[in-house]
Amino acid sequence: MPGHGSGGRPANEGFLVTASDPPPAQPSALPPTSPQSGRARSALSWFAIGFQLSLGAVIAYLLVQSVESITGIVMLVLLSLVTAVSIDPFVRALTVRGLRRPWAVAVVLLVLAVVLGGLAMLFVTPITNEINALTRNVPVWLQQLQDHHSTLGKLEDKYHLVEKAKQELSSGGGAGTLLGGLMGAGRLVVTTLTGLFLVLTLTVYLLAGLPTLKDFCLRFVAGSRRRHAAELTDEILLRTGRYMLANVATSVIAGVATFVWLEAFGVPYPAALGVFVAVMDLVPLVGSTIGGVVVSLVALVVSWPVAIATAVFYTVFRVAEDYLIMPKAMKYAVEVHPLVTILGVVVGGELLGVIGALLAIPVAVAVGLILDDAVFPRIAAR
Repeated sequence: MPGHGSGGRPANEGFLVTASDPPPAQPSALPPTSPQSGRARSALSWFAIGFQLSLGAVIAYLLVQSVESITGIVMLVLLSLVTAVSIDPFVRALTVRGLRRPWAVAVVLLVLAVVLGGLAMLFVTPITNEINALTRNVPVWLQQLQDHHSTLGKLEDKYHLVEKAKQELSSGGGAGTLLGGLMGAGRLVVTTLTGLFLVLTLTVYLLAGLPTLKDFCLRFVAGSRRRHAAELTDEILLRTGRYMLANVATSVIAGVATFVWLEAFGVPYPAALGVFVAVMDLVPLVGSTIGGVVVSLVALVVSWPVAIATAVFYTVFRVAEDYLIMPKAMKYAVEVHPLVTILGVVVGGELLGVIGALLAIPVAVAVGLILDDAVFPRIAAR
């Protein structure tokens, strides 16, 4: 019959499963795992983890070494940026009056060059006089070494300084030490001049391109927040410039006070020493101290009492500047609490030295503005 095979069985009988038939066996998804293969996989996974951790540690170490190798350059770049931001208020004042920014930058730099050149001329006369005095005194000192009745002669008789110097030079050790010292001093001078040239060059470029640099950095901010971020950035730059101007103002006070004191007591070169103290006072933490020590030593040419009085004057002035003049100036210039000013300068100087102390107050200003603008309102709204 149609639909049946031989023997009268249905043609699709082989494809039907009855209730009496057992279910077909399912193939195993995974072969059985032996204990040896499991231990091997565990060892391989631990090896991979250890290798990744070791590789990450090596890369982190290399990155830290690379950053430490360019720390000096980074510090110079930051110093250039702070200097450019400090000069920027004068450039803005000229651009508001209709002068294009390149010309405004050129005018400000020209005025600064004239002012700095005029101040540098104050040092020409003292340096020239001291070099001439040294040149005249060297033959006199050599003659006094041979005079047994002079102070230098008595020192020579007691310690035999000339003979020891000749022995050191003839043995080669003294000559090598002298040569090494001269080469070290030469390297220091070259490094200082190179760093100064780099800072001046970067300052000019950063000052000219500060708006472009700011716009480039703002491109990383979301478009909905970019305008507000630009206003916050302008406020940070403005307060940073005010901080540096306030620092310059306190330095001018220190220079004027030094000039008046030295002029009153007849210490030589009061104008040059006043400028020197004003410049050193720009260096946080140690600048005014170094200036006071140098001026006190110069005051020795007048008398011991004048030198001691000068040292006391600078001690009192340093305390007044650190705890009265500077905090008050910073409070009015950048609206930072005096305690934050002192702690910021101390912590910044401890972490990054002089550059860190210079950057401490601008960083504190930026952090304070960001907290007031973004963090504290969200906390208050909860």
